[in-house]
Amino acid sequence: MHVGITYDLKESYQQMGYSDEQAAEFDAIDTIDAIEQSLQLLGHTTDRVGGITALATRLVAGERWDMVFNIAEGYHGAARESQVPALLDAYRIPYTFSDPAVLGLCLSKSLTKRVARDLGLPTADFAVVRDEADLAQVELKYPVFVKPDAEGTSKGIDDRSIATSPAELESACRRLWRKFDQPVLVEEFLPGREFTVGILGTGRAARCLGAMEVLIVTDATEDVYSYDNKMNYQENVRYVSLEGSLRETCCQHALRAWQGLGCRDGGRVDLRMDAEGIPNFLEVNPLAGLNPKHSDLPILARLQQMPYETLIEEIVKSARVRI
Repeated sequence: MHVGITYDLKESYQQMGYSDEQAAEFDAIDTIDAIEQSLQLLGHTTDRVGGITALATRLVAGERWDMVFNIAEGYHGAARESQVPALLDAYRIPYTFSDPAVLGLCLSKSLTKRVARDLGLPTADFAVVRDEADLAQVELKYPVFVKPDAEGTSKGIDDRSIATSPAELESACRRLWRKFDQPVLVEEFLPGREFTVGILGTGRAARCLGAMEVLIVTDATEDVYSYDNKMNYQENVRYVSLEGSLRETCCQHALRAWQGLGCRDGGRVDLRMDAEGIPNFLEVNPLAGLNPKHSDLPILARLQQMPYETLIEEIVKSARVRI
């Protein structure tokens, strides 16, 4: 099978002047190398395409692929992750991972939480704060957790993300408005343990790859899964595989979210316990990072004794079956 690979390269954006945090969601060259090598070991021929501009140019020139392995994040707009899949749909070229509607929905944490709540999943009460008028109407119990509504890789999350008063909430919102120019999600803070669940497959064929707890070490400067802690995971974070009834509960919640939202092929669902010890839905990542060393989904696969090449194989297999 001839497989194109679509992606946004971190180094390209950094060379254009973007900061490390602004470029955090994009992929390093070693991620592209690992994906391509895995696909070739599985017997496929590969073609590095790049982002949407390169893809559009090559499609107009008449180039085609049997399938596209898509990890392009996009940069501009609230539906930036949807752009490459929408273009591939227009040309009727199959691709891995979720469709434009799902990617557009799931990039917004608040919209995803509304669907999760409708699915009957426990999730913290929340408000979306777009401006001062919204800020004045927040009626949540403190402390609250504050983060950008449509970012990944823990961008915008640091030791100021937990607000214990209206004044701290206002300060946090203003900081995020200035930095990200988008609505802010404010949630009642969940004080318990944090988990991430790996999912492989689509629809009724979806299954739980495994679940792991995210533990911030005691000497980390920030006691949350912040951007800084995620970037310095080797020193600041421990990942522990879950077993027993807690694993089953987390997997059940994650699968219900994954199937209810219509996610495909592979990704992650994040959960955190409330004060009663009940895992609550945080967000879903239908376009999860795939760096073989430091991305959460490959880390979770390693904890389950699944080699990286097998993870890539399972993603491609799921896409081929549904196609």
